[in-house]
Amino acid sequence: MLAYSLVPIAMSLMPGPGPIDLSRAVIVVRGDGAPEVERTAAQVLSEEVELRSGLRWPGVTAWPAQGWTIALVAGPDRALHGRIRPIDAPDVADAYAIHAEPQTATLWVVGHDPRGALFGVGRLLRRLECRKGKVLLPEPLSLRTAPAYPIRGHQLGYRATANSYDAWKPEQYDRYIRELTFFGTNAIENIPLQDERPIISRVPRETMNVEISRICGRYGLDHWLWTPIEFDLTDVARRAEWLAYHRKLFRDLPHLAGVFVPGGDPGSNDPEQVLPCLVDLWDALKQSHPEARIWMSMQGFNRFQEDYVYRWIEENRPAWLAGLVGGPSSAPLHVVRARLPKGYKLRDYPDITHCVRAQFPVPYWDPAFAFTLGREPVNPRPSFYADIHHDTAMFTDGFITYSDGVHDDLNKCVWSALGWDPKGDLRTVVTEYARVFLGADVAEDAAAGLFALERNWIGSLIDNGTVDGTYALWQRLQREHSDLRDSWRAQMYALRAAYDLYTRKRLIHERDLELRANAALLDAPTSGSEQAVARAREILDAPPIEQNLAREVTALCDALYRSIGLQTSVAKYGAIGAERGATLDFLDYPLNNRWWLEDEMARALTLSTEGERVGRLGQIARWEDPGPGGFYDDIGNVGRSPHEIRHERLERPILDMDHMALPGAMWWVGKHEHARARQSWITSMDWPKGLRYAGLDPNADYTVRTTGYGDCFVRANGVRLTPTLYGKELGAVKEFPVPRGLYTDGMLTITFDPTFEPDLNWRVQSRLCEVWLIRTSNR
Repeated sequence: MLAYSLVPIAMSLMPGPGPIDLSRAVIVVRGDGAPEVERTAAQVLSEEVELRSGLRWPGVTAWPAQGWTIALVAGPDRALHGRIRPIDAPDVADAYAIHAEPQTATLWVVGHDPRGALFGVGRLLRRLECRKGKVLLPEPLSLRTAPAYPIRGHQLGYRATANSYDAWKPEQYDRYIRELTFFGTNAIENIPLQDERPIISRVPRETMNVEISRICGRYGLDHWLWTPIEFDLTDVARRAEWLAYHRKLFRDLPHLAGVFVPGGDPGSNDPEQVLPCLVDLWDALKQSHPEARIWMSMQGFNRFQEDYVYRWIEENRPAWLAGLVGGPSSAPLHVVRARLPKGYKLRDYPDITHCVRAQFPVPYWDPAFAFTLGREPVNPRPSFYADIHHDTAMFTDGFITYSDGVHDDLNKCVWSALGWDPKGDLRTVVTEYARVFLGADVAEDAAAGLFALERNWIGSLIDNGTVDGTYALWQRLQREHSDLRDSWRAQMYALRAAYDLYTRKRLIHERDLELRANAALLDAPTSGSEQAVARAREILDAPPIEQNLAREVTALCDALYRSIGLQTSVAKYGAIGAERGATLDFLDYPLNNRWWLEDEMARALTLSTEGERVGRLGQIARWEDPGPGGFYDDIGNVGRSPHEIRHERLERPILDMDHMALPGAMWWVGKHEHARARQSWITSMDWPKGLRYAGLDPNADYTVRTTGYGDCFVRANGVRLTPTLYGKELGAVKEFPVPRGLYTDGMLTITFDPTFEPDLNWRVQSRLCEVWLIRTSNR
């Protein structure tokens, strides 16, 4: 663990009458002689209070004769216009103190440095209860606090990949960066070069690169760049061009603290080429920003490449290298920390923006959400990310998160707040978020609604009645507080609540349609194959339900594009791709096997004889049926895998989710050859801990049947099984007879030996989709 520790927070309620009325307060400042960031802090306080209450707190340079005063100051000078401040901030960068003196009607906000004053203002704004014409501090307070971690930032890359940032003007960047400081954010990372596809905004990237740097300077924040090497470094001309671009970029930027070059993801160069290139990059950087430093990740490196990096750092001890960055496709943070030579820092690069096919997927996410909400929906996950931070931050010097849009807004604020105080109460953080951004009157209820949105994603969607209550809560808040309709944050959370409920109702309805369609196919021996297929198609073609909810979702998506540039559709709003937040495009994605049934029914009708057609239709309808005394599990589907051994709440500590046994969902859409596959083949696992069965008949024979892709090595109560059928294509069946005598007590545990496929891309590695335990006969 690093030497960084939380400066003890001494927080106590002052004796007094209770709430302090600050409606007519003024802000006493040092004036023009104060540093720019200190003056900015006073401006932020005045403007944000006016935005929320309509009351303007003027800034003055003399003590008023009466009324409450906000005394805002930073630095070592203890006197402010002749008055000695009663409290000092801790002697740590970014620290601050807030102290109410009822006897002098003064509220002191004291920064250790100018940026500390800004963070003190943010903390005060989180505590204030602002209403039209009224500003209250609920209780007189006194606190001294300093951050536990020196790096607390977020990536806000202005590029086409983002689902909202690329629609912004500088003014929107300024406001969003300002609001992140309320929770202690001290670093912003831009992406100046990568991804040359068209963006939404008319502001050129070269212009915005400079503007983001200037904004960071105004608020005293550390400005970082994320700049990958996506070409072959042995290409001398491309290498020289890349370095020349950065040399000019560094000259253009007024502020720059760090340059992060990922070793991979994207990029595939060997570290033997990357490190010398970074030496040359430093030569360009130091000419314009000699105090800035370079960082590098080992994303995608194998263990031999990692060994090379550690040796190179130890042997060369470069002063220009601040440290390494951990993140997706990297070794676990505790492993990097243990091997990183002393004197170098470790920054985390956690993915807080994605829900599936990601570093931190939603554990056992219902496939209905994976198919519709996809990879980048509105995703408040405060409890989950608090767990991740608590389990991993201790190995680091802080973080700059990976974010591709505003959809993860709450996650950013949670990470920033916990980066300041890892022991802080999470519910307090979320309530303060709701208070400062949604309003004092809704703070408690909105905080409950944010936690409820996270709970919507726990367990089987069909069985999760929380979804209905969450929608009702957000509906009530919007109905009772009409001003929320203009808040993009409230719009986001109302959208998620409506989308979740619509998806749940559709899932229940469409699952029933599939059961009825299968029943119609089973009637083929009586009705004939063509009539059975016609009836099944008629059932599957039932009109859509809950169209009022669908219209509500569509309207909120439109409002969000207008209010914050959130691109929820490729066609309507210019989202760069279906995976990049285009949830509206998948609002009506089938939640049953309709497409597979339609294709298989059409193929069945082409068979030569009626007997063959009827037989195939029966196979289609009974696909999941394990027969009498048998069992079926849709692996990776939390609601349809009752025998799978799993722990839906992850075991702590959570140190390496990349290697945890968690289900996932492939991304097969559009014209992909598997786009119309059975949905149980789209979700999969590699590999579950096992499946457990009880109550088997010791006098019966059983066979394990599986579908998936590639190889599958099965054990029954520890005994490796020999297949009699071994299809390896997607959806092909494998069968493994279970030897007699393994389940004399009626108990059977099926486990899977992992496959070793280090040279295969994860998309074509072996995986498991479905498991049957079929009772084949009595002895």
